[in-house]
Amino acid sequence: MQIEETALPGIGLRHEFTTRAGRRVGVVSHHKGRRELVIYDAEDPDAVADAVALTAEEGDVLSELLGAPHIVEKLANLNKVFAGLVGERIRISADSPYAGRLLGDTQARTRTGASIVAVVRDQEVLASPRPDFRFAPDDVVVVVGTPENTAAVADLFRTG
Repeated sequence: MQIEETALPGIGLRHEFTTRAGRRVGVVSHHKGRRELVIYDAEDPDAVADAVALTAEEGDVLSELLGAPHIVEKLANLNKVFAGLVGERIRISADSPYAGRLLGDTQARTRTGASIVAVVRDQEVLASPRPDFRFAPDDVVVVVGTPENTAAVADLFRTG
């Protein structure tokens, strides 16, 4: 089954799929944790027939009812493929040598082998930041690599 993923700037992310019966169903995941279950109109697949707003807790319950154990099994298999990789969150302190500087200045990938995949600023996730992205104090940098690589990035942001 194919799942379509669409970024919704300023809102979050939408995932949609079409059932065997031909109905489109979607989930909108808002940045602040709220979820909406969306059922599209059978006659007009671009029009929403009904939407149900769910809290994070209600989304978890619905996920459990719909087969979260099966999803967990798939994720466990995915983890085997990426064994050895970790994701770390590193907060930029005001006294970091990179506070106020560009991502490209860090040369983090070249120097450590780890990848900076996102920055969280004021509860907003900025995915795939470009080299001209400017860090600010209290940004949280999301780094993927080996434990050694990600520790090296943390050290880089502390000492330069």
